[in-house]
Amino acid sequence: MPRYYFDLRDEKGVALDEEGLDLASTRAVQAEAAKSVADMARDAVLSAAPTGGRQTMAIDVRDEAGPVMQVTFSFEIENLKTRSHARDH
Repeated sequence: MPRYYFDLRDEKGVALDEEGLDLASTRAVQAEAAKSVADMARDAVLSAAPTGGRQTMAIDVRDEAGPVMQVTFSFEIENLKTRSHARDH
């Protein structure tokens, strides 16, 4: 069974996966990448400033031969209450 590595990438840099996972199919790789990017997104949104700029993060999946897949997620937090107060003044 092939071993896949899920490297985490964001504005701070890249965290290389040193262990990897043995997965049987491309669908299993995609599911694991989706789970990983969802975890990253949750943590990033919770720690972001209330009116933070756009953030992008990705999971770069590789095997022994090289890149296999990339899953990217971008978000921007916009505080609508603050924005509407700014227009009122």
